[in-house]
Amino acid sequence: MSLTLPGRSRARTAALLALVLLAAPACADDGPSAGSGGPVKIGLLASLSGTYQSVGKDIRDGFQLYLSAHDGKLGGRRVELVVADEGNGAATAVPAATKLLKQDRVVALTGIVGGGSVAAVYPLLNETKVPFVGSNGRPELKDVSRVWHTSYLSDEPGQAIAAHVREDVSGSVYAIGPDYQGGWDELRGFTEAFASAGGKLANPDGKTTFTPFPATTNFTPYFARIKASGADAVYTFYAGSAAIDFVKQYAQSEIRDVPLYAAGFLTEGGVLDAQGDAARDIYSVLNYSPDLDNAENRSFVAAWKAEHDGSPTTYAMASYDAAAVLDRAIAAAGDDATPEKINASIGQLGQISSPRGTWQFSPTTHAPVQKWYLRQVRPDGRALSNTVVGDLATVGG
Repeated sequence: MSLTLPGRSRARTAALLALVLLAAPACADDGPSAGSGGPVKIGLLASLSGTYQSVGKDIRDGFQLYLSAHDGKLGGRRVELVVADEGNGAATAVPAATKLLKQDRVVALTGIVGGGSVAAVYPLLNETKVPFVGSNGRPELKDVSRVWHTSYLSDEPGQAIAAHVREDVSGSVYAIGPDYQGGWDELRGFTEAFASAGGKLANPDGKTTFTPFPATTNFTPYFARIKASGADAVYTFYAGSAAIDFVKQYAQSEIRDVPLYAAGFLTEGGVLDAQGDAARDIYSVLNYSPDLDNAENRSFVAAWKAEHDGSPTTYAMASYDAAAVLDRAIAAAGDDATPEKINASIGQLGQISSPRGTWQFSPTTHAPVQKWYLRQVRPDGRALSNTVVGDLATVGG
């Protein structure tokens, strides 16, 4: 799927890039640094092409929105933002990250859409000792001393909604998702928590059905399997163009009346516009909705809508928060903002005010301890919207 930015956003983005793309400071032999109060170089890696292009663009634009609101600065320092394309996964993410970390010598890395990309880039972070403030889901990692996330661990959405699905569905649930790291994590989180709550999967072998990624665009054969299983509901995770295909085909299939529950990415952002009426009534779980009523969110939504068509997504929000985290950490690092000092400062931030509500990093996972919300696709004026219909669990620790 390819999303294009509206004219006013393109113009504003061009102006912002002109502001932040400054000459790189000289780097000392002992690693990247932004000494003597000079500019800081930040690397942003996101899927600007491929299946998750729309997600990657939101991550880029969320970070740039924060910069725009803060005069192109983080921690009072002018920012040189170096943006690279993650593509569809590790094969393109690793060379792009290698350039950012070793050639561009950024003092911090942010972004990354795919959990598989995070896992593949992880050794580079340890080698270069550069902190990573990720803004989308990631798998569990052995050593998170330099890894932070403003989004979630990839198994947490399913964990947060599993008990609700168990209470809401009287029978069995069919689990289906894409066959790659993010899909494995997302569906494992649901199926393990669902089983712990006493739920039963309708899948004949009692295991999640995984569809080839990114090759699967026709889901009709899988819907036939769901029909044959006698499932009373379906739980899934898809995002980007795969989410559009899944939802539109689901609405036209023989299981269209079977209730559909999902990680919120299934109907998030521009994919909901593309799905249209096919997405109506889908229930999802997410850590954010643009209709949350708090001062930070009202300000964030207003700023986003001034730049873009539509409402902000969780991807944009998490990247906006990543910029806020780096803003505070770079300020605390002082004049010599080395990667090590920035990383140490992140660990001391405490509570963070955010459009999603106040959260803080878990001391063990370095992912947010945060509330999750139950949403349903409902009419909001002339358009459909992911409307919050209840609170779910607070997850993280």
